[in-house]
Amino acid sequence: MKPVTADQAAINQAAELLRQGRLVALPTETVYGLGADAKNPEAVKRIFAAKGRPADHPLIVHIPDKAALTDWAIEIPDVAWKLAERFWPGPLTIVLKKHPDVPMEVTGGQNTIALRVPAHPVALNLLNAFGGGIAAPSANRFCRISPTQASHVEEELGDKVDMILDGGACQVGLESTIVDVSSGQPKLLRPGQMCKLEIEEVLQMELSSPQNPMIRAPGMMEVHYAPTTETFLCTSAQVQIILQGDAFQHQHKMGILSYVTEINSDLFEQVFQMPAEVTDYGQLLYSKLREFDHAELDLIVVEQPPQTEEWVGVNDRLLKATKPLMSPKRESSLLNDIFICDILIQLFMAIFR
Repeated sequence: MKPVTADQAAINQAAELLRQGRLVALPTETVYGLGADAKNPEAVKRIFAAKGRPADHPLIVHIPDKAALTDWAIEIPDVAWKLAERFWPGPLTIVLKKHPDVPMEVTGGQNTIALRVPAHPVALNLLNAFGGGIAAPSANRFCRISPTQASHVEEELGDKVDMILDGGACQVGLESTIVDVSSGQPKLLRPGQMCKLEIEEVLQMELSSPQNPMIRAPGMMEVHYAPTTETFLCTSAQVQIILQGDAFQHQHKMGILSYVTEINSDLFEQVFQMPAEVTDYGQLLYSKLREFDHAELDLIVVEQPPQTEEWVGVNDRLLKATKPLMSPKRESSLLNDIFICDILIQLFMAIFR
């Protein structure tokens, strides 16, 4: 299915397709979503079939404004209204107790629902033209790299989608932050571009980060957003060790997404220095991983960006998309010959397994 420029005629056509129970890929500010009528159980089932996604994984329902919360959720606490007032439209998903009319197919069999108002003119226009909620996970095959351009959706899903609305490249590039306010203290289920501290400032309370949350949410699998090419996450020290070693020179094809290290070596066939700013880094991350995944490399190396609070969302996606190139914890002064051998062995096993 070829993408269609998201003018008003195309948006009206997409709304009609949704009413017919068909699938429409739509742009949001985070990633492209695979949309269906959230009140139509059969249409929602088509999302899972198209993505190859397990039916017990809940979907995010996109709504046109915060006033629509009462159509989809019950027992809405004050903290939910505060979050909606401050952050919607925007890349924040709020988990609440679901309205009885919401199909269990949308919620993965749970009694909670994930809701968001997207900050993208095409998505909002479509929601208003459709006149209902749109269930829309990322428009890619399950566990693969999320699409941030319409062409990525075409590549991932082909004719499994009835229409692809092209609204340009996504501005955020990472999936939304998810906060559960369905019971008790608000909980951060998935980090995103929106900083935890920013949310806590609005709520005037801390967000807990449960290790084993009772509520399932999108994007919580240990492996997700992953290229098919073997991809390793390395510290800057490890990148320097790889550059200094000659055991793999010219024997295979490697690519690197560096952060602070300037790569002046022909060891890597593909090199891209990622932006220093977290918003720019997040916006480019998936598209660059996808580009490198298509470059017929033997492996991809990603240099670890900062591990400060504002980078939590980016690092969460990197941990799910890569394997850590790590030995047991050592101080940097102990990066000795054994550590170097350990790194090279892991690289060797990745390439020649």
